[in-house]
Amino acid sequence: MNIWETMTGSDLTRDWKAFEVRAGALPADYRAAWEEIKGHLFPYGDFSGRNLMPILDGVLGLLEETAADGQSVHDVLGDDVGGFCAALAGGEGARNYRDRWREQLNRNVARKLGRLGG
Repeated sequence: MNIWETMTGSDLTRDWKAFEVRAGALPADYRAAWEEIKGHLFPYGDFSGRNLMPILDGVLGLLEETAADGQSVHDVLGDDVGGFCAALAGGEGARNYRDRWREQLNRNVARKLGRLGG
């Protein structure tokens, strides 16, 4: 990956299109699970979503493999898709973008108040 791809995100676009082509080949119930997984994982992404690409690639590989084996999507993911995604993103207490923004805002406010009060 070169600097231009990193700056423009064209590598992410290319990878994302490849994911969607792969997902399109899945059975209907697996495609629905893929959409649900994406929705649950996006809050854990950074600004560009680059940190989620390896996770999404792994999940899609899991879905492809288990679909080829004839397993049901429920057997693979269980009842709690949100919990499955939280575990993938780093556990139940994984920080999402709101947590990071809240911490940054709190640091900035504390810094400003420290300057005003001192």
